[in-house]
Amino acid sequence: MNITVLNGPNLNLLGQREPEIYGSTTLDDIQTRMNGYIKDGSVVLEFMQSNKEYELVEVIQSLMGKKNQFIIINPAAFTHTSVAIRDALQATQIPFIEVHLSNIYAREDFRKKSYFSDIAIGTISGLGANGYLLALNHLLTLRDRCITLG
Repeated sequence: MNITVLNGPNLNLLGQREPEIYGSTTLDDIQTRMNGYIKDGSVVLEFMQSNKEYELVEVIQSLMGKKNQFIIINPAAFTHTSVAIRDALQATQIPFIEVHLSNIYAREDFRKKSYFSDIAIGTISGLGANGYLLALNHLLTLRDRCITLG
């Protein structure tokens, strides 16, 4: 199983930027926690953060046609603006979970609209860095269910 964890703009500043909203956990901390969650080596996690929309689109497109591929994505500000990333996710048809550190539905009105929620397996919002682990856990549960049922 291969899981690509994509992070959008300004998430490289986690731990420094508005800790009252986003917490003190850094993106490196999240990556370390996620890697530590994988015990048996059966999952390959790849991480990428970019402030550039086109780079995220290119990574998503590069995954097209790969087997056992899933995405966990925190599109950050692109959540509310990026038809390009949405189109790339739809074109590849790779199952994905949308993650947000803050509760986007309890913030400014413009943050309440997501271009991804309606095409995602699920959305995790407002649970801080734990949202990434919850998304990972869900994908592992899906994998185990497919192995058991398959």
